[in-house]
Amino acid sequence: MIRINLLPFRAARKRENVRQQLMVYGLSVAFAVVVMGWLWVGLRGEVSQKEEKQNQLSVELKKYDKVLKQIAELEKQVKAVNEKLAVIKDLEKGKTGPVLLLDEIAMAVPVDKLWLKTLSEGKGNLTMSGTAMDNETVALFMDNLEASEHISSVDLVNVSTQNVPTFKLTVSNFSLKCKTTL
Repeated sequence: MIRINLLPFRAARKRENVRQQLMVYGLSVAFAVVVMGWLWVGLRGEVSQKEEKQNQLSVELKKYDKVLKQIAELEKQVKAVNEKLAVIKDLEKGKTGPVLLLDEIAMAVPVDKLWLKTLSEGKGNLTMSGTAMDNETVALFMDNLEASEHISSVDLVNVSTQNVPTFKLTVSNFSLKCKTTL
Protein backbone atom coordinates (compact mmCIF):
# COMPACT_ATOMS: atom_id res chain seq x y z
CA MET A 1 0.00 0.00 0.00
CA ILE A 2 1.15 3.40 -0.92
CA ARG A 3 0.94 6.11 1.58
CA ILE A 4 0.85 9.70 0.61
CA ASN A 5 1.76 12.37 3.00
CA LEU A 6 -0.97 15.03 2.70
CA LEU A 7 0.14 17.11 5.63
CA PRO A 8 1.89 19.83 3.65
CA PHE A 9 -1.09 20.01 1.32
CA ARG A 10 -3.51 20.41 4.24
CA ALA A 11 -1.34 23.11 5.79
CA ALA A 12 -1.15 24.92 2.46
CA ARG A 13 -4.90 24.61 2.08
CA LYS A 14 -5.41 26.02 5.56
CA ARG A 15 -3.11 28.96 4.78
CA GLU A 16 -4.96 29.59 1.54
CA ASN A 17 -8.27 29.44 3.37
CA VAL A 18 -7.02 31.91 6.01
CA ARG A 19 -5.69 34.18 3.27
CA GLN A 20 -9.10 34.13 1.52
CA GLN A 21 -10.89 34.92 4.75
CA LEU A 22 -8.49 37.79 5.50
CA MET A 23 -8.96 39.05 1.95
CA VAL A 24 -12.77 38.91 2.26
CA TYR A 25 -12.55 40.59 5.67
CA GLY A 26 -10.23 43.31 4.35
CA LEU A 27 -12.36 43.90 1.27
CA SER A 28 -15.49 44.07 3.48
CA VAL A 29 -13.83 46.63 5.74
CA ALA A 30 -12.60 48.61 2.74
CA PHE A 31 -16.07 48.49 1.18
CA ALA A 32 -17.66 49.60 4.47
CA VAL A 33 -15.15 52.47 4.75
CA VAL A 34 -15.85 53.53 1.15
CA VAL A 35 -19.64 53.40 1.74
CA MET A 36 -19.35 55.36 4.99
CA GLY A 37 -17.10 57.92 3.28
CA TRP A 38 -19.54 58.27 0.41
CA LEU A 39 -22.45 58.70 2.86
CA TRP A 40 -20.44 61.19 4.92
CA VAL A 41 -19.64 63.27 1.84
CA GLY A 42 -23.30 63.18 0.75
CA LEU A 43 -24.60 64.13 4.19
CA ARG A 44 -21.96 66.82 4.57
CA GLY A 45 -23.14 68.32 1.27
CA GLU A 46 -26.74 68.32 2.47
CA VAL A 47 -25.73 69.90 5.78
CA SER A 48 -23.80 72.65 3.99
CA GLN A 49 -26.80 73.30 1.71
CA LYS A 50 -29.12 73.51 4.73
CA GLU A 51 -26.74 75.87 6.53
CA GLU A 52 -26.52 78.07 3.44
CA LYS A 53 -30.31 78.14 3.15
CA GLN A 54 -30.59 78.95 6.87
CA ASN A 55 -28.17 81.85 6.44
CA GLN A 56 -30.19 83.16 3.48
CA LEU A 57 -33.41 82.89 5.47
CA SER A 58 -31.89 84.69 8.46
CA VAL A 59 -30.74 87.52 6.17
CA GLU A 60 -34.23 87.69 4.67
CA LEU A 61 -35.76 87.63 8.16
CA LYS A 62 -33.60 90.60 9.16
CA LYS A 63 -34.99 92.48 6.14
CA TYR A 64 -38.52 91.77 7.35
CA ASP A 65 -37.77 92.88 10.91
CA LYS A 66 -37.84 96.50 9.76
CA VAL A 67 -41.17 95.94 8.04
CA LEU A 68 -42.58 94.21 11.14
CA LYS A 69 -41.53 97.14 13.30
CA GLN A 70 -43.26 99.53 10.90
CA ILE A 71 -46.39 97.38 10.96
CA ALA A 72 -46.37 97.38 14.77
CA GLU A 73 -46.07 101.18 14.77
CA LEU A 74 -48.93 101.49 12.30
CA GLU A 75 -51.09 99.16 14.39
CA LYS A 76 -50.43 101.34 17.44
CA GLN A 77 -51.42 104.42 15.44
CA VAL A 78 -54.58 102.71 14.13
CA LYS A 79 -55.52 101.71 17.68
CA ALA A 80 -55.00 105.28 18.89
CA VAL A 81 -57.09 106.67 16.03
CA ASN A 82 -59.88 104.15 16.73
CA GLU A 83 -59.88 105.16 20.40
CA LYS A 84 -60.14 108.81 19.39
CA LEU A 85 -62.99 108.01 16.99
CA ALA A 86 -64.82 106.15 19.76
CA VAL A 87 -64.48 109.18 22.03
CA ILE A 88 -65.78 111.43 19.25
CA LYS A 89 -68.78 109.15 18.70
CA ASP A 90 -69.53 109.16 22.42
CA LEU A 91 -69.32 112.94 22.47
CA GLU A 92 -71.62 113.23 19.46
CA LYS A 93 -74.07 110.82 21.08
CA GLY A 94 -73.90 112.85 24.29
CA LYS A 95 -74.46 116.02 22.33
CA THR A 96 -77.53 114.86 20.40
CA GLY A 97 -78.95 112.46 23.00
CA PRO A 98 -80.39 115.04 25.41
CA VAL A 99 -81.83 117.04 22.54
CA LEU A 100 -83.66 114.00 21.18
CA LEU A 101 -84.88 113.08 24.65
CA LEU A 102 -86.22 116.57 25.34
CA ASP A 103 -87.90 116.62 21.93
CA GLU A 104 -89.69 113.33 22.66
CA ILE A 105 -90.80 114.56 26.08
CA ALA A 106 -92.08 117.80 24.57
CA MET A 107 -94.03 115.86 21.93
CA ALA A 108 -95.52 113.58 24.63
CA VAL A 109 -96.86 116.43 26.82
CA PRO A 110 -100.59 117.08 26.29
CA VAL A 111 -100.91 120.77 25.40
CA ASP A 112 -102.50 123.04 28.03
CA LYS A 113 -103.31 120.06 30.28
CA LEU A 114 -99.95 119.10 31.78
CA TRP A 115 -96.99 121.12 33.07
CA LEU A 116 -93.61 119.74 34.05
CA LYS A 117 -91.94 121.19 37.13
CA THR A 118 -88.72 119.15 37.35
CA LEU A 119 -86.82 116.96 34.95
CA SER A 120 -83.54 115.18 35.64
CA GLU A 121 -81.66 112.51 33.67
CA GLY A 122 -78.59 110.52 34.63
CA LYS A 123 -77.16 107.16 33.58
CA GLY A 124 -80.26 106.12 31.68
CA ASN A 125 -82.71 107.08 34.44
CA LEU A 126 -85.15 109.91 33.83
CA THR A 127 -87.11 111.44 36.72
CA MET A 128 -89.79 114.07 36.25
CA SER A 129 -92.58 115.64 38.21
CA GLY A 130 -95.34 118.04 37.33
CA THR A 131 -98.96 119.01 37.48
CA ALA A 132 -101.83 117.84 35.30
CA MET A 133 -105.48 118.79 35.00
CA ASP A 134 -106.58 115.25 35.99
CA ASN A 135 -105.40 111.65 36.35
CA GLU A 136 -106.44 110.79 32.76
CA THR A 137 -104.01 113.42 31.47
CA VAL A 138 -101.22 111.80 33.51
CA ALA A 139 -102.14 108.40 32.02
CA LEU A 140 -102.16 109.89 28.50
CA PHE A 141 -98.74 111.45 29.13
CA MET A 142 -97.38 108.08 30.33
CA ASP A 143 -98.77 106.33 27.23
CA ASN A 144 -97.19 108.96 24.97
CA LEU A 145 -93.82 108.51 26.71
CA GLU A 146 -93.94 104.71 26.35
CA ALA A 147 -94.68 105.10 22.64
CA SER A 148 -91.57 107.25 22.17
CA GLU A 149 -88.43 105.80 20.65
CA HIS A 150 -85.85 106.55 23.34
CA ILE A 151 -87.86 105.95 26.50
CA SER A 152 -88.29 102.28 27.32
CA SER A 153 -90.29 102.02 30.56
CA VAL A 154 -92.40 104.54 32.42
CA ASP A 155 -93.30 104.01 36.09
CA LEU A 156 -95.64 106.20 38.13
CA VAL A 157 -94.01 106.95 41.48
CA ASN A 158 -96.91 108.87 43.01
CA VAL A 159 -99.90 110.96 42.15
CA SER A 160 -101.83 113.26 44.47
CA THR A 161 -104.67 115.68 44.04
CA GLN A 162 -104.52 119.29 45.14
CA ASN A 163 -107.25 121.94 45.33
CA VAL A 164 -106.50 125.32 43.82
CA PRO A 165 -109.00 127.66 45.54
CA THR A 166 -108.24 130.71 43.39
CA PHE A 167 -109.40 128.91 40.25
CA LYS A 168 -111.85 126.58 42.00
CA LEU A 169 -110.03 123.68 40.44
CA THR A 170 -108.59 120.30 41.46
CA VAL A 171 -105.26 119.30 39.85
CA SER A 172 -103.11 116.19 40.03
CA ASN A 173 -99.46 116.40 41.05
CA PHE A 174 -97.42 113.45 39.78
CA SER A 175 -93.94 112.00 39.78
CA LEU A 176 -92.58 109.58 37.13
CA LYS A 177 -89.44 107.46 36.68
CA CYS A 178 -88.40 106.32 33.23
CA LYS A 179 -85.58 104.38 31.56
CA THR A 180 -83.89 105.93 28.55
CA THR A 181 -81.98 104.24 25.77
CA LEU A 182 -79.66 107.17 25.06
